[in-house]
Amino acid sequence: MKDTEILIRLYKDYTQKYLNKIFIALIFAIILAGSTSSIAYLLDPAIERIFLNKDTTLILLIPCLIVIAFAAKGISLYGAKVIMIRISEEIRKSLRMDMMKALIKADTNFIDKKHSGKIITNIINDVNYMTGLVGVAILNLLKDTLTLIGLMSVMFYQNWKLSLIAIIMIPLASFFAHSLGRRITKVTMQAMDQAGLVNTYLMEIFKNHKLIKIFQKESYETARADEGMKVLMDKGKKLNEIYARSSPIMEVLTGFMIAILIFYSGKLIIDDELGIGNFFSFLAAMMLAYQPVRSLATLNITINQGLAAARRILPIIDLKVKISENNNLDKINLNQGKIEFDKINFTYNQEDKKVLQDINLLILGGKMTSLVGHSGAGKSTILNLIPRFYEPQSGDIKIDDQSIYSKKLSSLRNNISLVSQETTLFDDTVLNNIKYGNLDATEEQVEEAAKLSHSAEFINRLPKKYNTLIGENGIRLSGGEKQRLSIARAILKKSKIILLDEATSSLDAETEEKIQDAISYLTKGRTTLVIAHRLSTILNSDKIYVIDNGKVIGEGKHEDLIKNSETYKNFYEKQIQKN
Repeated sequence: MKDTEILIRLYKDYTQKYLNKIFIALIFAIILAGSTSSIAYLLDPAIERIFLNKDTTLILLIPCLIVIAFAAKGISLYGAKVIMIRISEEIRKSLRMDMMKALIKADTNFIDKKHSGKIITNIINDVNYMTGLVGVAILNLLKDTLTLIGLMSVMFYQNWKLSLIAIIMIPLASFFAHSLGRRITKVTMQAMDQAGLVNTYLMEIFKNHKLIKIFQKESYETARADEGMKVLMDKGKKLNEIYARSSPIMEVLTGFMIAILIFYSGKLIIDDELGIGNFFSFLAAMMLAYQPVRSLATLNITINQGLAAARRILPIIDLKVKISENNNLDKINLNQGKIEFDKINFTYNQEDKKVLQDINLLILGGKMTSLVGHSGAGKSTILNLIPRFYEPQSGDIKIDDQSIYSKKLSSLRNNISLVSQETTLFDDTVLNNIKYGNLDATEEQVEEAAKLSHSAEFINRLPKKYNTLIGENGIRLSGGEKQRLSIARAILKKSKIILLDEATSSLDAETEEKIQDAISYLTKGRTTLVIAHRLSTILNSDKIYVIDNGKVIGEGKHEDLIKNSETYKNFYEKQIQKN
């Protein structure tokens, strides 16, 4: 994406709506420029009339005017900054919300490929840089450009020859700033990438702290953290060192310029071509111009950083979702809830081998169907295709003879509940985690779902019962307790299709017995597809499919498979021996 395209996009999507407020900021900038210029101009009559000519008529007026000018400068600067800060914060919120919306709606396949730490870095740091491009850049461009024009007008009014010499400073400063800006942009991008990796690592530390302790890898992880932080520190040091270089360069340039001007103005004063008052007024204007010149010279750094951030953020905001709602389609109508897989082929990436190959399945409506197979056989992939988390490369999936790809996505997912081995809970109350299945549910309905899932017994032991905060991903609960909340959530949703992915994998024997009662209630009369390593939980399934290397190699009831499927028989016998 070209720079001009980015700037046009930012204007249309995020800045245009604030033009009325920016106009007010412009008025403040004009007042700021006028007051700053008047401060320099007033030094001429102050020196000439008061100090040299000893004119007492202006001894009170000029100091009062200078005070008024400084007050106007301060107030106008404050007003412009407040307006642009408010605009910047609103734009910052809009950018982050647009990113969040895009990520929430994004295809599962996209999320799978992304570093969570880098995404967080995009949302936080990159948005700040991008906001600087919109907010800080506009403010500085308005106030510094207008102030510089005003001060240059004073300088030319006092002496055009000196002004021409002073103008040389502007392109010189801009040249050095541009050179530094390119280096800053490059190092900033490297630092942002490293910050993303560090964020990801920190998230892993929080998530896996028990694993670290049990394997006694505190020293190892500390060394890894130190290495990552050292790289981030080096990038930060390099970035700040580049920033620091601008100070001596600008100071030396300013020193040379003042020296040249004093030398030349001295000659002009000696030749009576320049008055003392004119000189001091000119010098004041030039010194006051130092800040806006420096600000404008380094503005390209802010712009380059913002453009670099925009190149990372805008592709996420513009992310095209392949699996999305189509309001032109009809809702799916479920009767029996029969699910058919017709010659389904699937791969996660085009270059990878097929995960599923010509899969044909019949999942009986209102009955329990189970999938059995080694880890990586393709069972979970089959499960994930039904709610359309992923799309197959070929084939069709039908529910009650209706292709799921020809019906509204929302109506499909509204009829499906998923209970996974990787229980997902939010850092919220027990009540709200269960209500996630139906936000309109009453507290009585939530409590009923909790009873049916055998969750009520441990919920009532919690400090605030249903209003207890359970921590990030339910960290304050056991695996079995989290799973029961997940089942309670599914019960509350009352879906016609139930997907169980290793739903009892994290449960002990005692808890599993209770959970099986809950699952029996949850799945009664509903189309149920189960994945389970514990064959004892699926012996009564109406149909069992044996999956191996992405293919169906056996099907039937438990008794049939014991006789006809060597793979299934080996599974069963190994588990019998373990028990």
